[in-house]
Amino acid sequence: MIGIIDYGAGNLRSVQNTLAEIGAAYRLIHTPEQLRSAAKVILPGVGHFGQMMRALDMMEMRDPIRRTIAAGVPFLGICLGLQAMYERSEEAPELEGFGILPGEVKRFHGDLRVPHMGWNEISPRAETVLLNNLGPRPYLYFAHSYYVPVGPATAASCEYGVSYTAVVESGNLFGVQFHPEKSGALGLRIVKNFVDL
Repeated sequence: MIGIIDYGAGNLRSVQNTLAEIGAAYRLIHTPEQLRSAAKVILPGVGHFGQMMRALDMMEMRDPIRRTIAAGVPFLGICLGLQAMYERSEEAPELEGFGILPGEVKRFHGDLRVPHMGWNEISPRAETVLLNNLGPRPYLYFAHSYYVPVGPATAASCEYGVSYTAVVESGNLFGVQFHPEKSGALGLRIVKNFVDL
């Protein structure tokens, strides 16, 4: 059973629809007790870093999420869900992220249009099961104003003024900055690759 952490994210319904389309059984997770019974976990994310972390703290999910990942349960963070895996974000410097991966989430600067919204190609940097059978440079749908700099866990990058992390893979921890639930057939393949782990 796939558990989707429901803290009120705007893309929750789209993630549910994607799992339903590929025939994956899922349930919404609202409590630490429900989280313990999930075979795999998805943390969707749209909106503000601070609002998400506060909502998860209100649900008393911070430590249970850390324990779930430490226990080896496959975990996928989408967009803001990926950013939450890091130590902090410029979007809400007063709040800590989960700190599972080192580093700080940055805001796009310069003459770039922000948010970065639309289709862009990603470039694999390391083998990752999420990108199996997607081709060498797949186009996927992005919508974000903040990004994770390229680091040791970066499995694929994207270019938008700077080269930044598009896919993370570190053991059982996976993350995507784009929205697979809005990326058509390729997005369905990515989610299925996670489900089929």
